[in-house]
Amino acid sequence: MNTRTEDSSPLIDLVLRPVRSQMTFESCVEQLGSAIQLGILRPGDRLPSERDLAARLDVSRATLREAISALRAAGLVSTSRGRGGGTVVESRPKPAAPDALSRAELEAELTDVIVLRCVVEPGAAAAGASRDLSAPERELLLRSLADVEQTHEPAGYRQADARLHLAIAAASGSPTLAASCGETLIRVHRLLARIPFLQPNIHHSDEQHRAVVHAILDRDPDTASAVMREHCDATAALLRGLVT
Repeated sequence: MNTRTEDSSPLIDLVLRPVRSQMTFESCVEQLGSAIQLGILRPGDRLPSERDLAARLDVSRATLREAISALRAAGLVSTSRGRGGGTVVESRPKPAAPDALSRAELEAELTDVIVLRCVVEPGAAAAGASRDLSAPERELLLRSLADVEQTHEPAGYRQADARLHLAIAAASGSPTLAASCGETLIRVHRLLARIPFLQPNIHHSDEQHRAVVHAILDRDPDTASAVMREHCDATAALLRGLVT
């Protein structure tokens, strides 16, 4: 298998954060699994080294090995030994199963995520449009936008969409804001897993994606924020109408 270099995604720091001390194993599994499900770590990507991952997540290497073993059992990664070995993301990650929530819990989660997303993502877009972006930041935005526009298969599209939103968040220049956007996106995509992939919505989403990215590149924070808010509102409307 041809694998990309370790830590190939510049967005990985947005989804791999120090875990909660009271549930280190579970949090490791959640963060690594979410990075794969969102497409931040893609098929063929080699996971960062054990030492690097343990440091990022602030866990022992023994706990990290247990978490990676759980990912292998779920078919998300494979591990090879010896020179050139390591842990690699598998080509067909399983779709995330909807969380088993009661109706009241689901409604509370939906409301909370919608409110939070409509604050952090338009704010991140405006912040990105207010900065003089570096060449790598601009390239990441354009490459992520192209990935979305060139992807038509549902699971692949949702992963490309997540990468684009994370690239926009990273352009804000605030690691804390970008990490908050990343955590919110994970929750949004768990809710999106409950509804069908709707082609009529995709064309509209792509237009909004282009408008946001170009507003950021053109240093137009008002437009970037307004269009991102419209985009978040459109997704919220679908979730309110279809999540069960």
